[in-house]
Amino acid sequence: MASPLSTLVTEGLKRHYKPQRIKEMVYKQQPLLALMPKYTKFGGENMPIPIITAGPQRRSVNFTTAKANTSTSAVKQFLLTRAKDYSFASIEHEAIKASLSDADAFIRYATMEIDGAIHSLKRSIAVAMYRDQTGSVGTVQGNSGGVLTLGSSSGKVSEQAANFEVGMVIEAYAPVGTTVTLSTYLKPDSGTQHNADLTVTAVDRSAGTVTVTGTSSAVVANDVLVQKGDLNSKIHGVEAWCPAVLDGTNSTIFGAVRTSDPSRLGGNRSDGSAKPIEEALVDGLSLAARNGGGPTHVFMDFASYANLEKALGSKVIYSVAEAADASVGFQTIKLHGPSGTVDVIPDINCQPNVAWALQLDTWSLNSLDEAPHILDLDGNSMLREATSDAYEVRVGFYGNVACVAPGWNCRIKLA
Repeated sequence: MASPLSTLVTEGLKRHYKPQRIKEMVYKQQPLLALMPKYTKFGGENMPIPIITAGPQRRSVNFTTAKANTSTSAVKQFLLTRAKDYSFASIEHEAIKASLSDADAFIRYATMEIDGAIHSLKRSIAVAMYRDQTGSVGTVQGNSGGVLTLGSSSGKVSEQAANFEVGMVIEAYAPVGTTVTLSTYLKPDSGTQHNADLTVTAVDRSAGTVTVTGTSSAVVANDVLVQKGDLNSKIHGVEAWCPAVLDGTNSTIFGAVRTSDPSRLGGNRSDGSAKPIEEALVDGLSLAARNGGGPTHVFMDFASYANLEKALGSKVIYSVAEAADASVGFQTIKLHGPSGTVDVIPDINCQPNVAWALQLDTWSLNSLDEAPHILDLDGNSMLREATSDAYEVRVGFYGNVACVAPGWNCRIKLA
C-alpha cells in the first residue's frame, strides 16, 4: 500500500507535470525539436520505413524491348530502432518531510530539481537531433592546462560551448579519419580515447572554452568530445540521415545500404562556403528541389542567422513559425527559394556554419510515449534512493528520428 507521503508526492507531481506543461517546457527555444512532427506510439521491435528509389524501367518505344526488360521498382527499407536517454533528479528526504504539511511548498521545492532534469534531457535530445548517433557534442581546437578551446572556423568564437554544462562528465576521442571539407563536424574514434573521465568545472560561453578537471594532458586539437555513456548510442539525427560525406563509415544505417543512390537515400550536400550566405542557401534549396524536394524550413546557428539578417538588410521579411502541438512560436526570416518560400530559423543546438534545408513533413521524431516523460509506470513518480537519504525522479526517452525522403532535404555548408 502506498504511504501518505508517496501518495501526496505522486498526486502533486501528476497535477503539476501535465503532458502539455512538459511539452511547453521542452519546446521553448528548441525549434527543430518543437517543429518536427511527432509520433508517440513507436512500439514493437522496430519501425519499417520503406523508400522507393526507382520505379520499374520496363519502357521503350518498342513493345518487345519494353516487355523483355525485367526491371522492377527499387525499394530500400530502413528498420528504425529506438535509442534511450535518461535524466535523474534527486530530492533530499529531509526537505520532503519538512514540507509534508504543505503540498504547494513541496512542489515549489521539487520543481527546481525536476525541471532541471527535464531540461537536461530536453537539451540532450535537441542537440542529438542535429547530429549522428556517435554522441559528439564538440571538438577541441586547443588545450591549455585543462582549458579546452572548442573548435571554430574563420576566427569565430565557437558556438559549441552551448552544448556543455558545469558538472558534465565528458570523454575525448581522436577523430575518425581527417577533417572533411564540408564540415568541422568530426566523429569520435571509439578505439582511441585520449583521457580518463573529465569533469567540466567552468564554461566560458563568450570565449568558447570549457575548463575540465581530470587527466586532460592527452587531449589535443581535433579531438572529439562526448558526454560519458553516450558514445555511439544517441539517436540518428539529421547528420546521420544527411551526412557531410557519405562514405564507408556511414553508408549503412538501420540495415539499409545507401550507396546505390546517395542523394535519395542519404540526402543532398551543398558547399556554399565560398558564396554569400543568401546565395549558399538558395543553391542548397535548388539542389533539394532538383531532386524532387520542397524544403519548408532552414535551420542554422545564431551567428549564421545574424549574417543572413545583415546581408538581406532592408529586404529582410520576418515571420513566426508555430509548433503544431504546443503554444510555442519562433521568429523566422522568410526566404524565397525555387520551390516556394521557406522559414529560416536560428537554433542554439545546430552545428556552427551549417544550414539544414528540411522538408519537415518528411521527418518525424518517433518515441514510445512522450519525448521526454516522467517514468512512473508503477504509479510512483518518486523512488527512494538506495545509498542516500533522498528520493529520485526519473525522466526518460525511447525513440529516434526518421526521414521518409532524405533526398528531398539538403545539408548546406556555410563557412
